[in-house]
Amino acid sequence: MAPQATATRLDMTIIFIYLKTIVNPTAGCSLTRLAGQSSYAVAVSSDRLFRDPELEWHPVSPRLIVERRLPLLPAGAAALGVLVAAGLSHGGTRWALLAAGAALLLVFDLGWFVVVPRIVTSWAYAERGQDLLVTHGRLHRRLSVVPYGRMQVIEVSANPVSSRLGIATVTLVTASATTDARIPGLPTAEAQALRDRLAAHGEALSAGL
Repeated sequence: MAPQATATRLDMTIIFIYLKTIVNPTAGCSLTRLAGQSSYAVAVSSDRLFRDPELEWHPVSPRLIVERRLPLLPAGAAALGVLVAAGLSHGGTRWALLAAGAALLLVFDLGWFVVVPRIVTSWAYAERGQDLLVTHGRLHRRLSVVPYGRMQVIEVSANPVSSRLGIATVTLVTASATTDARIPGLPTAEAQALRDRLAAHGEALSAGL
């Protein structure tokens, strides 16, 4: 195969990987050059670094989406107000208000239907024998590993909206601030049960020392 054709094929493969990563950020992609050939094989596998598929991951409650959407309501109301004002205006002002209202409405729709649900569904935790794993994020992903033996405070909290929705946040404070973690949006009963299990793990490890 000609070098130019090979380069073009490789460019198309890289573009495919880039687009796939945007659509599904949980997928990891790699390029492998086949021995004795000028072509590349694409390997798409689960991202074990941030969410090991061999572990049992627990998602947060979908009710957290409702709570995270509430701050977007003023933007939606502002968009409707600008569009109403555009309908009452004339000339160039009307078009300017229509453009502004459409932009605000687009931001509101993206946040309401895309950004908030995807961020909330990225939260998950898994319990292992010696530590707790907490993962979250889409573009900027993060995995926190909290050893049971380093936990100092396990706090369950809820603001008025969370209490109304029946969810709570579990916050883990450790000996080092860099290993602190929190899990928002857990059903109240699950948050209390997780707190009790983590406390039992910590006491067992302390007794073992």
